[in-house]
Amino acid sequence: MTKDSYILGIETSCDETAASVVKNGTEIISNVVASQIVSQKRFGGVVPEIASRHHVEQITLVIEEALAKAELTPAQLDAVAVTEGPGLVGALLIGVNAAKAFSFANGLPIIGVHHIAGHIYANELMQPMEFPLLALIVSGGHTELVLMEQHGSFTLIGETRDDAAGEAYDKVARVLGLPYPGGPQIDKLAAESDGEIPFPRAWLEPDSYDFSFSGLKSSVINYRHNLEQRGEKINPAHVAAGFQASVVEVLTSKALRAAKEYDVKQVIAAGGVAANKGLRSSLDEVFKNEGIPFYVPPIALCTDNAAMIAAAGSAMFTQGVRGNLAMNGKPGMLLTSWNN
Repeated sequence: MTKDSYILGIETSCDETAASVVKNGTEIISNVVASQIVSQKRFGGVVPEIASRHHVEQITLVIEEALAKAELTPAQLDAVAVTEGPGLVGALLIGVNAAKAFSFANGLPIIGVHHIAGHIYANELMQPMEFPLLALIVSGGHTELVLMEQHGSFTLIGETRDDAAGEAYDKVARVLGLPYPGGPQIDKLAAESDGEIPFPRAWLEPDSYDFSFSGLKSSVINYRHNLEQRGEKINPAHVAAGFQASVVEVLTSKALRAAKEYDVKQVIAAGGVAANKGLRSSLDEVFKNEGIPFYVPPIALCTDNAAMIAAAGSAMFTQGVRGNLAMNGKPGMLLTSWNN
């Protein structure tokens, strides 16, 4: 019999302090998240210095709670995995240094995980990955199409040239006067709307898989300004519906074209914006019609969490990838294949 493996995951890349224990890379034993939304809401977004201070206060508590809920001691763990980057440098440093201290104190291997690899491997917690697969990553800082030929192999075939989708959602939400976080607010308004304002789609070059949402954001701002100059009131629901329709159409169309071109066996969505109900519905419908298996994690595993970091760390651990106590936070870390 193969021995079960238990990986402790730690995530502090932005404003969530999280720890989790995952068994054999696929089974969540515990998953603890200390959110800062209430605190950061006062500022209309994440303030890095405040995020770091909250991480300092919470990191030891969430690790202890994750182990307690898993009913495991450090001696029963096989390794500790931590988000090495990208993210806010101060926030990353809290998690990395906590993981290094935990690793050293308990004689455990340490594994540095790329945050986006974590989002991708959140899907492994729901069903096995089948290769080749296409991953659509949509979050506050990333909008990417990644081709995977096997575990740990990442080929970037498309990325944002300016604003990421989640960033555009938050900026448009501020334009509409919606509270932070803006993405869920726009998604809710769009679903309830009885009409929509037509906004442009940025397709870029005919064969490009890259994304651009800066122009769309500017179109929303200009629309609001034009109404103000005419003394007219804006209908937030109609704007939200039109904005979301533009984002969803571009994301869905490019993902479908890439899935066909690369003849993938599976398409997965990942990242915080993958929690968007409009996007999930569009992707599910399009790929179902094409007969291409499509998966997206439950909403709790789309937003930042440590179970996804432990899942990715488990795959890295199996392939013999290890970090060391000299590792540091890497705010601009690139997604590269593990065996490069």
